[in-house]
Amino acid sequence: MVIDMHLLRNPEIKNLLAIYSLFTLFAVFGSFLLGASAAVYVLAVCAVALLLFMGFTTKRYKDISSLSNQVDSILHSRQRMNFTPDKEGELALLSSEIYKMTMRLQEQTELLQKEKSHLSSSIADISHQIRTPLTSIRMLVPRLGQEKLQPEQRSEYIREVGSLLTRIEWLITALLKIAQLESGVIAFEQTPLMVKQLIQKSLAPLEILLEIKDIALEINVADNACFKGDFFWSMEAIGNILKNCLEHMPERGALKITASENPLYTEIIISDTGSGIAIEDLPHLFERFYKGKNSDPGNMGIGLALSRMIISRQNGIIMAQNGNPHGAEFHIRFYKGAV
Repeated sequence: MVIDMHLLRNPEIKNLLAIYSLFTLFAVFGSFLLGASAAVYVLAVCAVALLLFMGFTTKRYKDISSLSNQVDSILHSRQRMNFTPDKEGELALLSSEIYKMTMRLQEQTELLQKEKSHLSSSIADISHQIRTPLTSIRMLVPRLGQEKLQPEQRSEYIREVGSLLTRIEWLITALLKIAQLESGVIAFEQTPLMVKQLIQKSLAPLEILLEIKDIALEINVADNACFKGDFFWSMEAIGNILKNCLEHMPERGALKITASENPLYTEIIISDTGSGIAIEDLPHLFERFYKGKNSDPGNMGIGLALSRMIISRQNGIIMAQNGNPHGAEFHIRFYKGAV
């Protein structure tokens, strides 16, 4: 058994050796009273005990040093800890707890890196989304200053600038709502909401669009259908889905809204007679800034992402699929228990 002489620099080991040596001296001195042979025997036993103690202590401190080096390498690099779970003892338990802690820290670090990458990508997308209408406004403003511009053309340019400003305002408002949801500063109310009233309020801002496109509206909502949630944010989520359906429908299309309740969940189904959803778009439909194959050029890809965030925060899920024979269907479920 090899003893590491560096241990003698350890104050704890020095104190233990001093106490052990003092104990040995007293034992040997006392054994002299019984005879020289007894004294030699006691001295030999104490020497063997000291060697065993120093051997086990050396091994223990080597294990601690190895553990310390692993932790140090993890702190200064992305190396993973080499944990051997077959060992037993207090040091093995300590190693196990440190291993769990380092794994947790590594997972959090990886998550932070992903969030950082996502934030960087989101900032680039936001910059692009805002820059596009601003560029159009920058091109239109000089034209408005032309003296020879016809009144009709001037009015058209003013309407277009107003539309672009509205688009920027909606984008910023939606992004602020998403930021509030992601940061967790929004406290959702949990009050019973009647689905029929929620649908009516969500449709109110879209009445002009319904009339302009001559959309046939069919509502079939059970009188007792309700769920616990926040009325304002639920109206935002449903309104965005309804708006999306209307924007992808031709004139004289049809919009159908049904709702029912069972012991497990309350379900709202919104279907339209539009062009439907491209197969390749279905997995990405609720991703932020995603623009599908049939998206309008002015679509920013935020509304559905915001709807999903709101619904999921209220113990709900949203699914999209193509209708039969055509159009899109959105299935929203608010569960009564944990999903």
